[in-house]
Amino acid sequence: MTPASADRLSISLLTREYPPTIYGGAGVHVAQLVPQLRALVDVDVQCMGEPREGATAHPENYPPGANAALRVFGADLAMAAAVPEVDLVHSHTWYANLAGHLAGLFHGIPHVVSAHSLEPHRPWKAEQLGGGYQLSSWAERTAFEGADAVIAVSNGMRTGVLESYTDLDPAKVHVVKNGIDTDEFAPDPGTDVVTGLGVDLDRPSVVFVGRITRQKGLVHLVRAAEQLDPDTQLVLLAGAPDTPEIAREFDEAFAHLQSARGNVIWVQEMLPRASVRQVLSHATVFACPSVYEPLGIVNLEAMACETAVVASAVGGIPEVVVDGETGYLVPYDPAQAADPAFVADFEASLAERINALTADPTTATAFGKAGRQRCIDEFSWAKIAGQTVDVYREALRVHG
Repeated sequence: MTPASADRLSISLLTREYPPTIYGGAGVHVAQLVPQLRALVDVDVQCMGEPREGATAHPENYPPGANAALRVFGADLAMAAAVPEVDLVHSHTWYANLAGHLAGLFHGIPHVVSAHSLEPHRPWKAEQLGGGYQLSSWAERTAFEGADAVIAVSNGMRTGVLESYTDLDPAKVHVVKNGIDTDEFAPDPGTDVVTGLGVDLDRPSVVFVGRITRQKGLVHLVRAAEQLDPDTQLVLLAGAPDTPEIAREFDEAFAHLQSARGNVIWVQEMLPRASVRQVLSHATVFACPSVYEPLGIVNLEAMACETAVVASAVGGIPEVVVDGETGYLVPYDPAQAADPAFVADFEASLAERINALTADPTTATAFGKAGRQRCIDEFSWAKIAGQTVDVYREALRVHG
């Protein structure tokens, strides 16, 4: 692909999440990418939800009382109608993919899709969305197969895209990884937040940050924690369970853990990013037990704070965490998720790797420093914005 030329493009970026309403990795990606893109191209932003500065927002309230996925489609129609005269539209996640697809057709301009996750790889969402899962899956497939370019956030995600959508031309699928702002996420020597949460700074701690979903695998970490060294603290910044079912499953596992050992802190409210940064900075290990992860921005956030990572080796995580250099990877096979013996072995391996680092703070510190340097060298948002604009140029060429 040739580098972007000096001609300034105009794009409309379509997303569900936009500051200050951010709750997932795709939202973090958009929030960090847009300011960097604006140095290179003219950017209009269309988002969903309440009105806010810097974007045109579309409420998810039509048709009234309808399934959540249908109301997203209602916002998609409003979004597509609001796209101004631009050279290209760029949509993020299935929530905005339909709007991008329709806007591209209506205006006769290229549509670029960023693949942050794949609906075929998240069948558990059927229990969250009901029939809406069929709609989200249809919207994603339609947008991907009609797009002029698809951006995958990791090589693992690119493989998943091509496996899921076999009619898609591989030449249209490009890898542009997620990034991290290493000025925002850097070691924080302050202690007010962590001590306020009850963390003992004289003992090792393992931290998890994320929502209570099947994807994030938090139940596996809670079960593995029964095998952690007794002196190790487990700090869970975890809330917003997807469904009553996953909430009950987690509550049962957490109650069992509390009865088996102490040193467990569960923070259910969403902390400000600055507070999360301090918690990460003082952790001995950041644990990422995800069973599905296109890349995992949260691992980059931990690494940028000089924290060693123990993570499942799924999706794009091995492209972020270097085993034996910035942390440890634990093998996981989604195809064996229903095998109790396999799951128990995975949880035991997770605990074993965490224990290896909490017992060896020198290695944990070395992994943390190597992780921050990797973030600086490989995952800058300015670099990623430039690569994204290169994809725009290619999409324009393909579109003709």
